[in-house]
Amino acid sequence: MLNRRRFLSHSCGLGVSAATASTTALTLGLTRSVAASTTDGYKALVCILLAGGNDSYNMLLPYDQDQYDEYAKIRSDLALEFDSLLPLSNQTNEGRSYALHAGFDEIRQIYEAGDLAFVANVGTLIEPVDAEAIRAKTAKLPLGLFSHSDQIAQWQSAISYRRSSSFGWGGRMADLLDPNPANGLSMNISLAGTNLFQTGAKVNPYTIFNRGDGANTVWLFPELWSNGIDIHEVIRDILGVEEKNMLRREYSRRLEGAMDNRDTIVNAIRSAPEFETQFSDNYFSATLRQIARVIGARNVLGQGRQTFFVQYGGWDHHFNVVGYQESMLPVLSKGLDEFRSALQELGEFENVVTFTISDFGRTLTSNGQGSDHGWGGHHMVMGSEVKGGTMYGSYPELSDSSPLDVGRGIYIPTTSVEQYFAELALWFGVSPSDLDEVLPGVRNFYSPESRVAPMGFLV
Repeated sequence: MLNRRRFLSHSCGLGVSAATASTTALTLGLTRSVAASTTDGYKALVCILLAGGNDSYNMLLPYDQDQYDEYAKIRSDLALEFDSLLPLSNQTNEGRSYALHAGFDEIRQIYEAGDLAFVANVGTLIEPVDAEAIRAKTAKLPLGLFSHSDQIAQWQSAISYRRSSSFGWGGRMADLLDPNPANGLSMNISLAGTNLFQTGAKVNPYTIFNRGDGANTVWLFPELWSNGIDIHEVIRDILGVEEKNMLRREYSRRLEGAMDNRDTIVNAIRSAPEFETQFSDNYFSATLRQIARVIGARNVLGQGRQTFFVQYGGWDHHFNVVGYQESMLPVLSKGLDEFRSALQELGEFENVVTFTISDFGRTLTSNGQGSDHGWGGHHMVMGSEVKGGTMYGSYPELSDSSPLDVGRGIYIPTTSVEQYFAELALWFGVSPSDLDEVLPGVRNFYSPESRVAPMGFLV
């Protein structure tokens, strides 16, 4: 058996740089500068990426008979039966009525309670465009339109005019609002590993897991070996050896910081109040449960702002879109309802806004088995600060001759991601004067100097 003395001797002989820590242990909230602005109270944003490109025209669809008939004609074999839909009680400003997929019963209840809103036909844009300009090839279009990798990056970076963006709009917010937290833990916490949305020039996301207490021990070893030796204490002894090599010193510093962050998050989660809400036994619900636990520990962590990133994948339905959504949309609906319940128990629902993003919308037309990559799509925003029970943006008039249709039922977005995100960023505490830094293209769609909200869905 390897005893403590032999372990120390062997490890010091190899040098700390030879040690292999888990990716999570080294995914630190690296912070290096003074906060650019101050914030009061607590607020959190929870970003849910429906990875793959959600077919949102079978999630939120027209309920007026004439528009439903157009929907059914265009969608053909992908159309949902009218009698299966869950109608929403109110109409839009245009006097139109809408309904939800049958698997969205909880979402409908949250919407009717005024705690959830829909944002219609959102997508990546460089500037407002129309189908005529696109056909004439005079329109400035997002790079890599319809490409998973390009579009998923543009939704996270809020930059559509180049592919080389290294930072996301959540990371840029953290650079402004909390680049140097007192406890050393990043305000950006990911449940889906390293991601562009939460990566800034000064702040990186800190990754936790949806199981256990969120953070693994170093090397995934148990905290205590069978002989009673505390592995963390052993490693800290090793790190206490003065290293002459610069790379070894930096590795030692980061590994020790990772261990400190792990202890911070685990101790905080263990001290958080319990809630009675029972979460479903699936990955998505387990992830939201872990976020609720971290939010419940926010006073221990001492953080005034937090963002969370969740990825719920599997939405690239080129075939069997109806069947897959029948099983996946109820998971999304139930998970969000459970999350709302837990936050209400914690007294934090008014401080948290949860919103969805996706690579793109999908074609209204069928490929014979499913739908293909589209452009504009519909999204959800949930929270007690949300002016819910209604729709924001503009749901397109569905028609074979729609001026927004660029072919195959691919609809040009009428709301840019910048407008959508500007509303969230301003609520979160970004000042109008800093909005350009967070969302570089925002002025093509919204004037930060105006006293009018970008979209109006938040209090």
